[in-house]
Amino acid sequence: MSLSRASRAALLTAVVAVGALSLSACSGDSNGKSGGGGNTNFVTDSGGISIVAKGKRTAPNKLSGETLEGKPLDIADFKGKVVVMNAWGSWCPPCRAEAPHFAKVSKETKAKGVEFVGINTRDANKGPALAFEKDFEIGYPSLYDPVSKLIVNGFPKGSLNPQAIPSTIVLDREGKIAARSLKALDAAALHKIIDPLIAEK
Repeated sequence: MSLSRASRAALLTAVVAVGALSLSACSGDSNGKSGGGGNTNFVTDSGGISIVAKGKRTAPNKLSGETLEGKPLDIADFKGKVVVMNAWGSWCPPCRAEAPHFAKVSKETKAKGVEFVGINTRDANKGPALAFEKDFEIGYPSLYDPVSKLIVNGFPKGSLNPQAIPSTIVLDREGKIAARSLKALDAAALHKIIDPLIAEK
């Protein structure tokens, strides 16, 4: 059975996007440049963290699916909370380096209305990813995204989107994209992103 021309084009687009993501995977690049080109409405500080002013933020596309534990999860259900989304893979050394910090800060900020959600990508089966979560005592869920479908399609063009593994995207209480990091983060850097969003009225 042959694919239609439209199906082939869509498949090619997805493969190219995933390929581009894999080229930058685990890069740890922190050159401080903003991505997206043109009028992006966000600025990147010297630590590689991009921030969008409150009135300029956009909402992500639909981000939902099944967790590594097989439960349904929809990011939209967390509206009213600050949401920290971390794209990671068990195969990625910088992801392993940042995991203890994410586990720690997720516990510290939960009572302040912050939800952490992982997006596990490019783990062909769940075993290594579940072992990663157990090893690092990750207490929050991760969407299982083995072919990077959510990462590629979950964020509007021109918005802050994951362009490397690890990437961290933070949504404000209105469910809009407020910040992004394209490198591994420690606890201090996480608080630098999250605390101002907790304080927003």
